[in-house]
Order: sequence, then structure tokens, then C-alpha cells
Amino acid sequence: MSKVKYYYDPDTLSYRKIEAKKSRKYRNILFFLMGAALFGFLGLTVLLNTNLLNTPRELSLQREVKNYELQFELLDKKMEQIEQVLTNIEDRDNNIYRLYFEANPIPEEQRRAGFGGVNRYKSLEGFNNSEMIISTTKRLDIIQKQMVIQSKSLDEITKLAEEKEKLLAAIPAIQPINNEKLTRMASGFGWRSDPFTKARKMHWGMDFTAPKGIPIYATGDGKVIRADNGASGYGKHIRIDHGYGYMTLYAHLSKYNVKKRQKVKRGDLIGFVGSTGRSEAPHLHYEVWKDDARINPINFYYGSLTAEEFENMLKYASQENQSLD
Repeated sequence: MSKVKYYYDPDTLSYRKIEAKKSRKYRNILFFLMGAALFGFLGLTVLLNTNLLNTPRELSLQREVKNYELQFELLDKKMEQIEQVLTNIEDRDNNIYRLYFEANPIPEEQRRAGFGGVNRYKSLEGFNNSEMIISTTKRLDIIQKQMVIQSKSLDEITKLAEEKEKLLAAIPAIQPINNEKLTRMASGFGWRSDPFTKARKMHWGMDFTAPKGIPIYATGDGKVIRADNGASGYGKHIRIDHGYGYMTLYAHLSKYNVKKRQKVKRGDLIGFVGSTGRSEAPHLHYEVWKDDARINPINFYYGSLTAEEFENMLKYASQENQSLD
């Protein structure tokens, strides 16, 4: 029950009851309601921004969201590390491996190109963290594409390396007769005096003087395409196809140690020194062919001679003397 208030009336010398005005009542009620609404709003705001009203399920979801955000940060750091490693591999691929094997480098634009066409990330739009999710997904896609390109490039480099290894093994790179068995290097490539006619003529190979029966070795990997005496002047001779346009010829043999279509490796024993065919004395006539043209064999002994031995051979080979065939 509300308190009744009185005031003293001096005119009547008595106390009179104070009557509240209706407008004042309404105003007080309005103030009360406004204050209650404001207090309720502030209280609700505070409660909504605290965990007081969250259910266990909501609290669990909030923890999951924070965990996902942490995982995204860790993933971002890992992607940075992967990108750095890939950049390093790509740099070596372009500037070392592909350069060594004479292959064209892969353009930077091709390595880091995105994906055109339809929007691949439309399904990731509309979420609170859509921008972060889309950005991360794009980076992952580009990294994956870089890895595919790099994997294919390394496969190509592997094939080039295998081919290079075969090429290096096939090129005639050693002397066909061991130095300790060699009497002397009798005649080199170029214009020489014919031993039979004494006329000046082109000598298309190198003559190695050695006793009859001294071993002759294949100067590179290849396949024997001839082992016969059917070519004029060469007598018993062997021809080896090394591939890549190279072919070697070994003439005036006493006997063979290989047969036609046989595969040989560099250093294999293929025959023995003789003096068959158009020959003045036991020796090996040796020729090197490249793309069906005879070239100077002097440039193909880097695999078996020292610098001093090569210098001596070069001196003897350059003398315009008489050949032995």
C-alpha cells in the first residue's frame, strides 16, 4: 500500500491529504518502463557477449572454431615453407638441370598459373571465414599444380640424363690399342704419301703400328654392323654403329673376336692387329665417322690418354709422312 502524504494548511489550521496528479503518475510510470527497458537491454547485451547463456553445444562449437582457426594458421605457415622449397627446386631445375641437358626452362607464368573458367570456389562462399578459406584453397591448388609440373619436369630430366649417359658411353672416347702395346702412331688424318704409288692422297683415319695379334678394343658402346673382308683395301675389318650418328672402323685385322649384330661396350676386345688387305705392315687403320662423314679421330681420345700422351700423339699425327695403307 502506497504511503499517504499530508501537508499543513495554515488557513484552516489543519493537515490536508496530498492528491497526486494523474499526469505525474503517467510520467513516473513511463520513466520506470524506460529505465527497465534500458537496464534489460544492457543486461541482455552483457549476457550475449559472455558464456553465461551459451549451451554446452555452443561452447563446444566455439572451441572447434578456434581450433580450426589455429589449424589454418599452422597450415598457412606450412604452405609458406612448401612454397619456399618448391621455389628452390624450380630454380635449380631451370638454371642447373635443364641448362645442363640443354632443355628449355619452364616459364614462371606456367608454373604459377591459376585455374581459369568457372568459379571453382563458389561452394566456399557465404561463410564467416569464406575469404580465408578461399584464399587457402587457391594456394593449395596452385602448389599442387606446381608439384605436378615439377614432377613431370624431373621425369623429363631423368630421361634426358639416361639419354645423356647413353650418348657419353656411345661416343668413341678411347684409343683402340693400349699404349703399352703400341709400337708407334705411324700416320695421322690428312694428306699423306701412298706407300704403294707414292702419290699424295687423303688418309681418312689413323694408323697405329703394333705387332700382329695385339688386341684391339671397341672405343665406345655400340653394335657391330660389319665384321668381314668385303670392303676394298680394308682387308678384315670391323664397323661399329654407336648411334647418335657415330660409327667407327677398324681395318687390316688378323682375326675377329666379335660377329655381326653383336652388341659391345667400350673397352671390349673386338679383334687383333694384322696386315690384311691393302697394308704395308702390321698395323691398325682406325676411322671415326659422324653423320656419314669421316672426321679426325685425334679428337676422340680424351678417355684414355694423359695430357702429355695426347700432346705427343698430336705431334706425330700432324706430320705429313707416309701412311701404311
